[in-house]
Amino acid sequence: MTVNQFDPKQTTTLDTPKKIIDDLATTASSQGDIAVTNIQPHAGRIGFVSLGCPKNLVDSERILTQLRTEGYDVVSTYNDADLVIVNTCGFIDSAVEESLDTIGEALAENGKVIVTGCLGVKEDEIRQIHPNVLSITGPHAYAAVVEQVHEHLPKPAHNPYVHLVPDHGVKLTPKHYAYLKISEGCNHRCTFCIIPSMRGDLVSRPVGEVLNEAKRLKAAGVNELLVISQDTSAYGVDVKYKTDFWDGVPVKTHMQQLCEQLGTMDMWVRLHYVYPYPHVDNLIPLMNEGKVLPYLDIPFQHASKRILRLMKRPGSADRTIERIQKWREICPELIIRSTFIVGFPGETEEEFAELLAFLQEAQIDRVGCFKYSPVEGATANALPDHIPEEVKEDRLQRFMEVQSQISAERLKTRIGKEYQIVIDEVTSEGAVGRCYADAPEVDGVVHLNGVFDVEVGSRVWAEIIHSDEHDIWGALVDDSLENTADNADVHAIDGTAD
Repeated sequence: MTVNQFDPKQTTTLDTPKKIIDDLATTASSQGDIAVTNIQPHAGRIGFVSLGCPKNLVDSERILTQLRTEGYDVVSTYNDADLVIVNTCGFIDSAVEESLDTIGEALAENGKVIVTGCLGVKEDEIRQIHPNVLSITGPHAYAAVVEQVHEHLPKPAHNPYVHLVPDHGVKLTPKHYAYLKISEGCNHRCTFCIIPSMRGDLVSRPVGEVLNEAKRLKAAGVNELLVISQDTSAYGVDVKYKTDFWDGVPVKTHMQQLCEQLGTMDMWVRLHYVYPYPHVDNLIPLMNEGKVLPYLDIPFQHASKRILRLMKRPGSADRTIERIQKWREICPELIIRSTFIVGFPGETEEEFAELLAFLQEAQIDRVGCFKYSPVEGATANALPDHIPEEVKEDRLQRFMEVQSQISAERLKTRIGKEYQIVIDEVTSEGAVGRCYADAPEVDGVVHLNGVFDVEVGSRVWAEIIHSDEHDIWGALVDDSLENTADNADVHAIDGTAD
C-alpha cells in the first residue's frame, strides 16, 4: 500500500526503444522470419525519448511502430542518430522543466530535434528557449510527426524491417504487460488541470478496434492489460455509447461492456484513471467475479466539499466513504489507488485536517500525492489565497506520514497469505514481481529474495513473510515453480492463510 510524492518523470531513455527493437530482431531471426544480416545499418537513424505518463508512452509506441514499418532504424545514442524525437510532457511545472531540459540536451548533443507531445501546444514557449528545433506538434499527432521525419530524413529506399514489426506494433513495456489506451482527451474542466487544452475533448476509440488490439496483444504474449485514458469511465460518452460489433457480437462503447469482453481473454485487466461516476459501482461485481482485477485507480483529489467545488470535481467525503465501504462489501479483495492534491488555493488548515481524517477512515491502499502547482493556463491560478510553498511542503510531508502508517498496517495483513506473483525482473538479490494489488511503476513490489530460477513474465505462488510501508517479501510455495505463465490461472488472486 504505497504512498508516494507525485513525480511526473516516467522517462523512456534513448536506450529503451533501441533495446525493444533489437529484441524484436532477435526474436524474428530465431523464428526464421528474417535474417539479422538483412538489416541495413545505414537506414535513417532515429533517436527517441519519451517523457511523462503511460498515455504519452502509447503515443510514442504508435510513432515508433510507423517509423519501423517504413524502415527507419532506432538508435540508443545521440551521436548515432540522424535526428532525435522528443515526446514531451507539460502536465505541471516540473514536467515542463524536464521536457525543456531534454530538448536542450538533444539539441546540444545532436542538433536535429523534432518535438511532439503535450508541451508542443506551447510552441512559442519552446521556440523562445530552443529556436533551432526542426518542428513542433502537440499530443497524438502521429501522422504529422512521421511527415516531419520524412521532410528532414527521407524514407529508406528499402524496407528491411517490415517483418520485424509485429501485428501489435512496437511496445516500450516488457513483453508480459502493455497499456491499452481506449480514448483521447477529456470533457472535464478541473481547475487545476490543462490536459483538455492540450489533448482536446473526449474521443473514444471504436470498441471493436480496442478489443482487436487487446486480442493481438494477447497473441503476442501479453498477460496483463493496463487500461488507460484521460477519463476511463467516460468511455463512449462522446458517441452516446453506440453499439459496435466484435467477433460477431454486439458490444456497446461503454466501460462496463468493454470490461466484460476483456474479461473473457484470460488476462489480468487493470483499470486506471477512473473518474468516480455512479456507474463505476457496476464494475465492482465484475471484479469480484474475476473478470477484471479488483484494482481501481480512482483520483479523489481531496475530501473537503468546498475544495472539491473549487476544483470542479464531484463528490464529498461522506458519500465517498459510503461508496468505498459498499465496494469492499461486494469485493473484499478490492485494492483502491488514488491521488490527492495538497495546498490547493484557499485550502485551510481545517480542510487539510479533513483530508487527513478522510485518509484514516477510507484506508485507501495506494496513494500518490503532489503539491498544487500553478501550471500556466490552469484556471485555479486565478483563485485567491494561494498557499505559501513552505506550508504546501509541510502538508505534503504530514499527508505522507499518515498514509505511510496506513500503508504499513494494511500490508501487514497480507503476511501469512499466498498470492500469485508475476515476475518483472531478476536481480542479484533474487526475483522481483507484483501481485494483483500492484500496478507497474507506481505501486509497491513483491521481493522473492534468493529466487533466481524464474523467467520474466512467468507467474509463481508465494507466501508473504514480511512487509514494510511500501513493499512485501515472499517465499515460494513448494510447487510454485511448476506454475509458470503457461499453466497458471491468470485470474487467480490469492489463496487462504494457513
